[in-house]
Amino acid sequence: MNWIRNSIKPKLKALVSRDVPDNLWDKCPSCEQMIFHRELTKNQYVCPQCDSHMRLSPKNRLALMFDKGIFDIISLPKVVQDPIKFKDIKKYMDRKKDAQAKTSHEDALVIAHGYIGGNSTVCAVFNFAFMGGSMGIAVGEGLVKAADEARSKNAAFVVVPSSGGARMQEGILSLMQMARVTAAVAKLKECKLPYIVLMTNPTTGGVTASFAMLGDVQIAEPKAMICFAGRRVIEQTIKQKLPDDFQTAEYLLDHGMLDQVVHRKDLNHTIGNILSILMKKASL
Repeated sequence: MNWIRNSIKPKLKALVSRDVPDNLWDKCPSCEQMIFHRELTKNQYVCPQCDSHMRLSPKNRLALMFDKGIFDIISLPKVVQDPIKFKDIKKYMDRKKDAQAKTSHEDALVIAHGYIGGNSTVCAVFNFAFMGGSMGIAVGEGLVKAADEARSKNAAFVVVPSSGGARMQEGILSLMQMARVTAAVAKLKECKLPYIVLMTNPTTGGVTASFAMLGDVQIAEPKAMICFAGRRVIEQTIKQKLPDDFQTAEYLLDHGMLDQVVHRKDLNHTIGNILSILMKKASL
């Protein structure tokens, strides 16, 4: 029987496994349904079974947001890479290099200019795959530059957060970005240009506590988690059990903190209509 084990079996195994990619299937993090990758891509990374909105890469997000998927990338400003020489069990620069290699991006923000509903728009998209979309100096500088670009182009400004909050490896300097971006948004509003925030899963911490809650219009994707502190911390502090849907987009909509919860397939049309109204008012 050695000839079966040594000759026939390897040939059959090679025949079955030949040219089969490893990433043909994805598992939905919500319902755990296995989804064919091509079907998931066609459905804009929304689970066809439970309608869970999975995370998008910045490139896919921008293609979805802008008319006909056309946009021009705006480079991030150059910043100090490791301002406080932070190290825990691993050096900050090593973590950063790993994230850059994994995502092919400089940091957790991608900025682009294009048109949404025919309206000139600068869009800043967070990349959760880059250190949890955490906000450090590079992200703060990028958001300030994006707001300045919107003013110079007389364009709307749309921010799409997906973040765990401020980046601890940059200490107090990361927290300063909250104030800097808030000031940049205030300058934009002085020019009567629209500022829209589209909150995706998750939007938390210092991002939520600053510019993410300052939009002229606040939008979120379905079931996105939006909060400052985590559920467990709040429950331990107030000694009460929170509702099951607490900190979801739908809960915030019901309690007046959001204007709309919009399905991913409707984002371009919905934001385009809002911008058309606001840009018309801004020109009066």
